Amino acid sequence: MRIISGACRGRKLVPLKGLDIRPTSDRIRETIFNILGPRVRHAHVLDLFAGSGALGLEALSRGAAHAVFVDISETACQMIRQNIDRCRFREQTSLIRQDLFAPWTDPAMAYRCFDLIFLDPPYGRDYVAKTLEHHHLSPLLSENGIIVAEHATEETLSRPLAGLDIFRKKKYSRTTVSFLTRTQDIV
Repeated sequence: MRIISGACRGRKLVPLKGLDIRPTSDRIRETIFNILGPRVRHAHVLDLFAGSGALGLEALSRGAAHAVFVDISETACQMIRQNIDRCRFREQTSLIRQDLFAPWTDPAMAYRCFDLIFLDPPYGRDYVAKTLEHHHLSPLLSENGIIVAEHATEETLSRPLAGLDIFRKKKYSRTTVSFLTRTQDIV
């Protein structure tokens, strides 16, 4: 796994290994960032279920202003810290060990707003829909922000999602990437 483009292009990341781990492939990451295009520059990014931190680090490499990484696993948080150090982004990052389905324990999160939110949980547990429906995610999205949700193709996001609408989907063999924005922000 490596950073695809930007200031850290080609930099190898420490991978997180385990049965539940399914890192976003380079091909899918490249497609995501090609779709996002210039929206990444100067963005404030939230990387949920961060794993190795590859999505947030890719955004920083492409010019994002700041990234917050959130994962419940201590091992994942250690890998994210190593990858942040490898990319020399310590000043532009925050790392929070947090269960996403519990109230935020980091008081600073109550006052934050993000332009890009990456959501890449383990497949087969309906975590994307549960996270999108959770009451504290929508207020974290800036007025014109985008949520990029990676999920198994068989996991559908058809039910109402707390003021969010899917404006684009990209399907791969076993993976679908859904792009969401606030209901009133669809163009």
